[in-house]
Amino acid sequence: MWLRGISKKEYAAAAAKSVMITAAIAFLFYRSLWAVAVISPLGVLYFRRCVESAVRKKQQEFGRQFQDALQSLAAQLNIGYSMENAVKEVQRDLQTMYRKDCVIVKEFTYMVRQMNVNVTAEQSWREFAARLKLAEVDGFVTVFILAKRSGGDSIAIIKNAVRQMGDKADVKREIETVIAAKKLEFQVMAGIPFGIIAYMHVSFPEFMDALYGNLVGVCFMSGCLAMYLGAWKLGSRIVEIEV
Repeated sequence: MWLRGISKKEYAAAAAKSVMITAAIAFLFYRSLWAVAVISPLGVLYFRRCVESAVRKKQQEFGRQFQDALQSLAAQLNIGYSMENAVKEVQRDLQTMYRKDCVIVKEFTYMVRQMNVNVTAEQSWREFAARLKLAEVDGFVTVFILAKRSGGDSIAIIKNAVRQMGDKADVKREIETVIAAKKLEFQVMAGIPFGIIAYMHVSFPEFMDALYGNLVGVCFMSGCLAMYLGAWKLGSRIVEIEV
């Protein structure tokens, strides 16, 4: 589902970045066009990483929108609406808050259409969770179904679940804010080796010539590239914290 939400423009941007990175590595590390074909798998991996990053951003954006939807849902249930009518009111609220092409608006609109043809709220929420495949959505749907089947104060249980999920979302945003600067620092540091090699090309071309066009130079630059990729992979894991 999330891959379908990525636009052609985003795919094109990811492809352009991948081509630029591949060409930069081929020139700076090997100074050869033939190297582009050899290291093209790196470009493919980087393209896939860009797509995965775009998917994560869309999921994070949906998570924030879903919290707004849950807050509205809790308010509707608090004033006495049934779950079916509460979902319909939430859908109206979301249409005033977000664009019609937003995933959250589309999903709640679809849920309302299901309920209008006598699909139960429980089944609608189950299918909603199955389509989105997100932990926070699965958590809420599980709480809703258990609360409904337990026969207790389902409204109080749902409101408590919404409050706890909101607290978790706040903590997650705080963590993301703290590590945002570190992510920027990592991106800058990841570009420094390319800058150093480019500077050496311009300032000391005769020194760099010894590293190209011979087996020893190719092996040395390949070793440097391998160490760089290993350090980049390790740094990526450090700054990508899942909450």
